[in-house]
Amino acid sequence: MQIEEKLEQRIAELEMKVTFQENLLDELNQSLIEQQFMMDKMQIQLRYLVNKLKDIQPSNIASQAEETPPPHY
Repeated sequence: MQIEEKLEQRIAELEMKVTFQENLLDELNQSLIEQQFMMDKMQIQLRYLVNKLKDIQPSNIASQAEETPPPHY
């Protein structure tokens, strides 16, 4: 009888561990879903900002490629 009780106890412990792991996997999955949603939202915002920056008038300062070298060159 003692062996049966130990086996039953081990089975019960394993069942509890499996249940805990299933709950943990569900929580992790939900976290991943939320993070993916946030990343998608940030990508949309980033695209919006990039488009806004492209629409801004260019600066009055010439780029280095357009700049003539100083007289001492």
